[in-house]
Amino acid sequence: MSTGHGATRNPTNQQTIPAVSIATARTGASSKADANGMRPMQARAYAKRGEQYLLIKSPPASGKSRALMFIALDKLHNQGVKQAIVVVPERSIGGSFADENLSQYGFWADWVVQPQWNLCNAPGADEAQVAKSKVKAVGEFLAGNDRALVCTHATFRFAVEEYGVQAFDGRLIAIDEFHHVSANPDNRLGSMLTALIARDEVHLVAMTGSYFRGDAEAVLAPQDESRFETVTYTYYEQLNGYEYLKSLDLGYFFYTGRYLDAIEKVLDPALKTIVHIPNVNARESLKDKHKEVEEILDNLGKWVGTDEATGFHKIALKDGRIIKVADLVDDGPQRGAVLGALKDPTQRGNRDHVDIIIALGMAKEGFDWIWCEHALTIGYRSSLTEIVQIIGRATRDAPGKTKARFTNLIAEPDASEAMVLDAINDTLKAIAASLLMEQVLVPRFDFAPKNAEERKGFDYGEAGYQEGKSNVGVNHETGAVHVEINGLTQPTSPEATRICKEDLNEVITTFIQDKSVLERGLFDQENTIPEELTLLKMGKIVRDRYPDLDEADQEAIRQHAIAALTLTQKGNRLSEPTTAYGVGEVEQQTSNLDFIHGVRQFALSVRELDIDLIDSVNPFDAAYSVLAKAMDERTLRQVQETIAAKKAPISEEEARMLARRALEFKKEKGRLPDSNSADPWERHMADGMNTFARLQAQKKAKGQNNG
Repeated sequence: MSTGHGATRNPTNQQTIPAVSIATARTGASSKADANGMRPMQARAYAKRGEQYLLIKSPPASGKSRALMFIALDKLHNQGVKQAIVVVPERSIGGSFADENLSQYGFWADWVVQPQWNLCNAPGADEAQVAKSKVKAVGEFLAGNDRALVCTHATFRFAVEEYGVQAFDGRLIAIDEFHHVSANPDNRLGSMLTALIARDEVHLVAMTGSYFRGDAEAVLAPQDESRFETVTYTYYEQLNGYEYLKSLDLGYFFYTGRYLDAIEKVLDPALKTIVHIPNVNARESLKDKHKEVEEILDNLGKWVGTDEATGFHKIALKDGRIIKVADLVDDGPQRGAVLGALKDPTQRGNRDHVDIIIALGMAKEGFDWIWCEHALTIGYRSSLTEIVQIIGRATRDAPGKTKARFTNLIAEPDASEAMVLDAINDTLKAIAASLLMEQVLVPRFDFAPKNAEERKGFDYGEAGYQEGKSNVGVNHETGAVHVEINGLTQPTSPEATRICKEDLNEVITTFIQDKSVLERGLFDQENTIPEELTLLKMGKIVRDRYPDLDEADQEAIRQHAIAALTLTQKGNRLSEPTTAYGVGEVEQQTSNLDFIHGVRQFALSVRELDIDLIDSVNPFDAAYSVLAKAMDERTLRQVQETIAAKKAPISEEEARMLARRALEFKKEKGRLPDSNSADPWERHMADGMNTFARLQAQKKAKGQNNG
């Protein structure tokens, strides 16, 4: 296999190493409807229907569309709202808000959108030059008496530009896939929402399965975000409440050379799979998307024709079975027929309709194929939101579907390549995505100081809640995990309390997207003191993200975020390990109860679970152990050497933070940190304190000389 520089090497690992692996309890709860026809997430959201500003965070396939219908109908009939306007990112998603006979399942009204007001079905692109008829239709709707309209984000933007925010007074604006919005002034939809909130004459419901952006920009400005009441339904609740799906694995597979020579190791034709090939500008791309599809088909078997009705390729496998492959990469005239066949509502319940879908820039957000068992993505994706959306394609519940997996096929960094730093960056981004998904998938933490008191509804194990111990309890209904940590700082302001409850994953996202954090934490552990990451780096991120909070609240958020990241890693790695998997192999699984057991094991393995101990643990230790199994040993060593050579001296800002920590140390210990201490963190504080004093003296001397 050619690597592009003369050497011949096999794919690095023969199996995919699962970075994240969970098993579900299959309670069936997330799909059970109540007397109103509402599933648990929908009922939770409906309970907040009286809020003017409502943010619904819930995984793909959890029923957000129907939740909005329930809420919108109540606002229209009982809250004096004139009309409901549902705004979706692309036309294909508009079908999710078509007419729904809700009364058939127990609700008191039906959701109806008159055909002329579902503008996602209207002909013409959503571009300024050709969307005038759709903008005109929005104006006619606003002037009329019909109650519901569905349009794209683009149409809504053009309509606001045309008619002004005041034209929407007294109406409900529902934004689906809310993560497309940004607080950046250059994001027009974000600016319009800011104006609508400032005018305060509309009701807003925002819905998302992924409330963070790959570019790490805030979705809303803090003052606007604080106006929203949040309803959160976690991935844990969703997956654990499924009826059929038993397990989900997320892993990465490193390869050298061409991805087409490695793909046979991970593309199992026995699994219903969506393959996302790399963008033509990506490092992994071979720059000819049609040829890449042809080679993937050749890897699968022998092409024996095309299905006339659907346009699917028919491929004969070695075992004689014929599979059907949908090609969404080919943008020729045939793609319309292929897309139409994939969306055919009469085939939604037919598992054998199609076997593999190959896509480029499609079959992600809003694409609904419940039978998908494997999402195989080639090359890293810069957007964490995109990864969540891709994984969401495989996590639908369907009869007979017991396992789901996401595999990221990544080109291994090669230190002999000129672009080695770019390759390392790609690897870091892929690992960051894996770490974040791990945070998203585990139960939610409820942190408290030691001896805070027993939480009602929590199971603390056989011994029960014990005074004076670091207790770990689980609420089996919600999946929340109560963990007591000695010395934990609790938030005091309402905003800091909300962040610790709702937004820790957003803080952690910023942390693991910081390239220097991942470089030091993963590849330069010998030269990196954990507190450099947990105290200094995370501390700076929190201060930069929430500058208006006081220092005590900033410290509370920092501690909660680091505790969540570290305990997730420890909990998963101390539970029963999951084996690797390859094509045709069955993987072992751990359950979420094992995760709770892992957290308890960590708490019991130390003399006392306190915040200083958590701060002294490198939060990437566990991720490194997975990476070491997945990556070639020689390559790993070369990457470590490359990263170690980049280490910079202590900056003035870092020295200032270390000097502050040194003063806190003096308050606790009655002395300043000692540069000869056996404790590396104490030595580092002393070095930082001395560096800061030297820099201040140099500034003073320079000022005197200039004077």
